[in-house]
Amino acid sequence: MRNRYVLVGDVGAIVLCLLGAFVLRLDWFFTQSPEQTRAFAYAVVAGVLAKPAVFHAFGLYRRYWRYAGMADLLVVVTAVSAASAILALLVALGVMAGVVPFFPRSILAIDWLLTLACVAGIRLSQRVVAEGWRPGPRAEAAPAARRVLIAGAGDAGALVVREIQKNPQLGMHPVGYLDDHPPKLGKRIYGVPVVAPLAGLEDAVARYDAAEVIIAMPTAPGAVVRSVLEACASAGVPARALPGLFELLDGGVNVNRLRQVDISDLLRRAPISPQPDAGMYLQGRVVLVTGAGGSIGSEICRQVAHARAARLILVGHGENSIFDIANRLRDAHPQVQIRSVIADIRDADRLRAIFAAEHPAIVFHAAAHKHVPLMEEHPEEAVTNNVVGTRTLVDVALGAGVERFVLISTDKAVAPTSIMGATKRMAEAIVRRAAAQHGRAYLAVRFGNVLGSRGSVVPFFKQQIERGGPVTITHPDMNRFFMTIPEAAYLVIKAGGVSRGGELFVLNMGEPVRIVDLARDLIRLSGLTPDDVPVVYTGLRPGEKLSEELWEPESLVEPAGGSDVFRVRETHDAQDGPALERAIEELRLAAARGDALQIHRILSDCIPTFVSSLHHGPAQPVA
Repeated sequence: MRNRYVLVGDVGAIVLCLLGAFVLRLDWFFTQSPEQTRAFAYAVVAGVLAKPAVFHAFGLYRRYWRYAGMADLLVVVTAVSAASAILALLVALGVMAGVVPFFPRSILAIDWLLTLACVAGIRLSQRVVAEGWRPGPRAEAAPAARRVLIAGAGDAGALVVREIQKNPQLGMHPVGYLDDHPPKLGKRIYGVPVVAPLAGLEDAVARYDAAEVIIAMPTAPGAVVRSVLEACASAGVPARALPGLFELLDGGVNVNRLRQVDISDLLRRAPISPQPDAGMYLQGRVVLVTGAGGSIGSEICRQVAHARAARLILVGHGENSIFDIANRLRDAHPQVQIRSVIADIRDADRLRAIFAAEHPAIVFHAAAHKHVPLMEEHPEEAVTNNVVGTRTLVDVALGAGVERFVLISTDKAVAPTSIMGATKRMAEAIVRRAAAQHGRAYLAVRFGNVLGSRGSVVPFFKQQIERGGPVTITHPDMNRFFMTIPEAAYLVIKAGGVSRGGELFVLNMGEPVRIVDLARDLIRLSGLTPDDVPVVYTGLRPGEKLSEELWEPESLVEPAGGSDVFRVRETHDAQDGPALERAIEELRLAAARGDALQIHRILSDCIPTFVSSLHHGPAQPVA
């Protein structure tokens, strides 16, 4: 309805409401007198002139009333009350001027109540007409409609039912809600009953002959959504997690309508809770982070800034990522001085100039080449960055008097089968040798895969799911240790605070997760089913393992500052002392020549547990 027609209706309602007020208060039709008639006429003229103007000022003629809600109703109440107050003022002025001989004050109260009912009713009628009058759910209007249960009787579940009822073309009929909130059980929402808690899903499916379950819990933890999905599988009915409303129910799922998956949904364990004092040693200190634009490096920067470091130096090779994280940190932590530095850790002169200018006390070294297949193809890059670059950075840090140096390592350094893992094992040895020789708190922290980091499987799988699949996995039995980016950064910072120097710390990552299970969880939590997105196995790539380990057999493992971080002493370390320095120099020369065979040979000589990928034939696809 156009708002000019609403204005006409309001004017008519104003006159009728005043008439009703006079009749109710004075029995005006039966006892009218000249004084009453003058009072009524004055009130009508004043009301018709004043009230629409007040309604316009409050925006009652600039709203689309078919979508009116509680906020709009409050505006109506406020506008009608203000208009009645203006009318009362005009009546008082009329009485004082002698224009109106008398005016009972109770008429104004009655008029306010009648006007509120009429003005709100005019607008409510538009919504009722727009939606179509339904005394109850249109259940039997479509005999072929699928009977569906709604998991979740909150706002999202109620909106789903409302959309289904408004759109019979969806071919659905909601027969009940499932919800764990006891006061809701047995109640009706939009005419649909809350029939059982989530644990009673299988019984409810059988009792109500449901053909499908819609999971309308967009903010529920992944464990809850996963349990509902498993119950649906046991009951033999399909399920969809809610990403949108009508579009998803109609089957129009695309990249913009997939449910947003919280990374912690995929862990299959409770996330690690940070301890507020873990980063106290950073407060008021100058901290330098290499690889600051990467996934782990940028999160370390955020947590260091949160710990109120005095100055934070962001060192990275990619200008765009450094620019982005620096701006974010300045906005979030204006009390911390942020310095952005574009540099390569392989450039010794550049590093010496940076350390001389900034005087960092603590260094977190997160810069590294980490992609296993790429480093197998380009071993010289892995050597110059992960080995030579780390040695250069450690030497500069020692010369500049850096107190603490924390190397970010990887579980691929355990009995390595890849160039990437072997070069990180060498980096660990470099840092620990520096600690032993100079008595400083230089350490290595080792952990597994980080969910959601750049280049990790989760963003890759998400892209494949958004395209409709297939999701590609190298082997059905492949498993990995996983943690979230914030968990990894927090535990790295914690390990840096408990180190006495020369240790190898390993983060507690729980139990390993099969990659195929991770992919299927991601598909389900995105609102699809494994039938919608196929999984294809492509075969192991050079340097890849089926399973990773956090330490080698016969290692001594003990807690360090709680159950989240372990101190590990391995029996098969890389070569140390002069032999390590000779090996690094030989690796540098072999990398300069691009001699991949020599790089593999040197690493095999240095690391007793390294099994070069050159010892294996090409990987075969898995049937």
